[in-house]
Amino acid sequence: MDYAKENSIIEKMQPEFKDASFRVVKERRIEVKLPSERLYDFAVRMQKRWNFLHLSAISCVDWIEDGEFELVYHFWNYDEKVLVMAKIRIPREETSHFDTLSNLWQPAKFFERDIHEMFGIYFDGSEDMERYILTDWNGPPPMRKDFITREFALNFYKYREYEPQWLKDMMAAGEGNE
Repeated sequence: MDYAKENSIIEKMQPEFKDASFRVVKERRIEVKLPSERLYDFAVRMQKRWNFLHLSAISCVDWIEDGEFELVYHFWNYDEKVLVMAKIRIPREETSHFDTLSNLWQPAKFFERDIHEMFGIYFDGSEDMERYILTDWNGPPPMRKDFITREFALNFYKYREYEPQWLKDMMAAGEGNE
């Protein structure tokens, strides 16, 4: 397949980001891996120079074996109909920090807040890092790979036998024994 449009976009970006790796994933999809300290500069250029006006998502991957989190920023260009996934790695620490992009894209506030709540990464410069889903949560961030759901449930909840009356009635009537 001819990826002329995608390669043309990469050719514009590469000279300014020689420390990044670029590849066409498939038609209309480009992956960029860059050092974390270069993300903000990259994001500014994506928006102002290369017309990627939409930040459609920020996602997080916990690479526990590597001791890192990977943040994936999804930038969309409406004119070219191309998505660029910019991937960075940051240290996986108890309270990891990274700079916000919310001053460039308003939706970043929601994505960063969600990542903060589920992975524990704090985004410096963000206006709101308050919990909105796990408001009464006292445990560790639940999406980290070292969060053990069973252990948390056994410590947090009391076990009780549960046998509802409808099940007792059904068993007494001989139903469910087929």
